[in-house]
Amino acid sequence: MAKVLMKGNEALGEAAIRAGCRFFFGYPITPQSELPHYLAKRLPEIGGVFLQAESEVAAINMVYGAAGAGARVMTSSSSPGVSLKMEGISYIAGAELPCVIVNMQRGGPGLGSIQPGQSDYFQAVKGGGHGDYRLLVLAPASIQEMVDLMGLAFALADKYRNPVMILGDGTLGQMMEPVEFPEMIDPDKLPSKPWAARGAKGREPNIINSLYLNPLELEEHNLKLQAKYAQMAEEETRSESYYTDDAEIVLVGYGSSARVCKAAVDQARQQGIKAGLFRPITLFPFPKAEIQAACRQAKSVLTVEMSMGQLVEDVRYNLEFKVPVHFYGRAGGMVPTTRAVVSKITELVQEGGRSA
Repeated sequence: MAKVLMKGNEALGEAAIRAGCRFFFGYPITPQSELPHYLAKRLPEIGGVFLQAESEVAAINMVYGAAGAGARVMTSSSSPGVSLKMEGISYIAGAELPCVIVNMQRGGPGLGSIQPGQSDYFQAVKGGGHGDYRLLVLAPASIQEMVDLMGLAFALADKYRNPVMILGDGTLGQMMEPVEFPEMIDPDKLPSKPWAARGAKGREPNIINSLYLNPLELEEHNLKLQAKYAQMAEEETRSESYYTDDAEIVLVGYGSSARVCKAAVDQARQQGIKAGLFRPITLFPFPKAEIQAACRQAKSVLTVEMSMGQLVEDVRYNLEFKVPVHFYGRAGGMVPTTRAVVSKITELVQEGGRSA
């Protein structure tokens, strides 16, 4: 298939359709509104259902219902809207239902701005809502990767019966790049879901539930969930390493920040600095073994984020505090520049990698 030039949000919508998604429930919020706008037109054309709910709270509970019936279903929003969905996301995770949630992050806290941000990292990878649950979190860095990860997101959601979040940002949602789409998946040919609530003629009814009044039963359920998350950590880590084989300073960033970091690495290399980039693609599970391998020769590590410092905590933890880890970030919708990151690299090299 030939490549087409598309805006990130619209490409995500088409990718979801190609992955077999036929149900979308959401509510408009900048900078992701083009995604539901695109699906409002496309889903009815192929016999799917698009519904703009009265609120984010209503939308996520509609996702719960469709997922419980075995459908491939998606919702999308941006930072404040995802916060409103958190109770429903906890219910979905507790009921072990597969779905895809897109968050095109913007600056915060509060209403913040409509500019890109990355300050929802904690919310995405640490649970966000109540209870001991986890989302699989995928962090694309290009429009093509958003398209590719959408198919993976639905596959992983079904494999683990768990919600999967695609964590983007306003830059990725609004920018345009050429993309190539996969062939269309026929939803009727997807593997069956014998657990789904689709009627019970000739068999015992399936019950979709996250309520356990007996504390021993709830503890057993939690232990089952934790075993599932451990399996994810064992089997589903994904990352990219760039010039890390001999790197003495390794940058760590995801999404749009990683694009800035890659350009900064190139410029630093031109100046004779042995810089590299480690980009986690799965934010949960975090690629621990991979980042340790990428930083095996590093004298220092620098995380670059569009936040006041969230990813940096997982980097320090997964490197087991064996390497000095520094932080550079912008907030409020400000995007780090290549020049500023190169300047920070130069400063750290001159200081000899001493911990900040």
